[in-house]
Amino acid sequence: MHLWNLAFDEIKHTLTAPTDPPWPSIYTPPAVNSVAFSPDGKTIATGSGDNTVHLWDVKTGESKHTLTGHTAPVRSVAFNLDGSTLASGSEDGTVLLWDVTPYTVEPPAPEYPAWDVNRDGQVNIVDVVSVSHYLGEPASASPRADVNGDGNIDILDLLLVSKHIDESTDAAAPARIAKLEGLDRTTVEGWLALARIEDDGSLMFQQGIAYLERLLEVLTPKETALLPNFPNPFNPETWIPYQLATPADVTLTIHDIQGRVVRDLDLGHQRAGMYQSKSRAAYWDGRNAVGEPVASGVYFYTLTAGEFSATRKLLIRK
Repeated sequence: MHLWNLAFDEIKHTLTAPTDPPWPSIYTPPAVNSVAFSPDGKTIATGSGDNTVHLWDVKTGESKHTLTGHTAPVRSVAFNLDGSTLASGSEDGTVLLWDVTPYTVEPPAPEYPAWDVNRDGQVNIVDVVSVSHYLGEPASASPRADVNGDGNIDILDLLLVSKHIDESTDAAAPARIAKLEGLDRTTVEGWLALARIEDDGSLMFQQGIAYLERLLEVLTPKETALLPNFPNPFNPETWIPYQLATPADVTLTIHDIQGRVVRDLDLGHQRAGMYQSKSRAAYWDGRNAVGEPVASGVYFYTLTAGEFSATRKLLIRK
């Protein structure tokens, strides 16, 4: 069977049935006695002289499936209106009805609630962040972020997503919050301030604000800590993460194995929170105070934040 591109008067695909010969040699290759397109135009059924019905993919020209059951050549094939059933008429005196749903009917697209903004089947902090990126913009900026469909992306949309966080199938979502770029205490505090200004006493506001308060707790470390730098060993740069349980003036001092100061990094006054991603952690380019690359070897870094002080070791390898 040839499938033609009529616009260019040329053959698009040539569809040839399998050639294992269970039929008399006079039918080799088996005759194509009938052809029918599925209603959506994506599948072709052919009734064949080898007593079978073949289903073909119109786009690729490849065989999808072979239906066997007749005991004589198949003379006619026809789809029903939705393409889920195929009728085949044969010289064996029978008409068979076939369920061809797996080969011809695409499953319906899954339906997602509006608050599953990224449509991944889970309602979690990723959806909250997806809305927050467009706060203050019209719905045209990101139609999915306009969760309540009022034409604007605002705190109401953010709270509507937050209200449904507890329905998430990913119960660990809040615990991963600190690993998301761009999300910190300052951001969540801003959301909370706006939500409290707009609060009309409704259940949505109460639940949304309660969730944002829980997120703020997740983003507030229980204790101040200096964390291992990454990468380590490194060349020529590294990031030094830390976390603050309370606001503090933060400095980082790099010194060599003899205790001599190599570099002082004044990080300024920092709010309580996680400083673990590349965009928030302390950064050292492997240079001393006058901009010269330091030699390979072991160095130490000390974080001072208020009354807290801690030291760790790092290694430059060139």
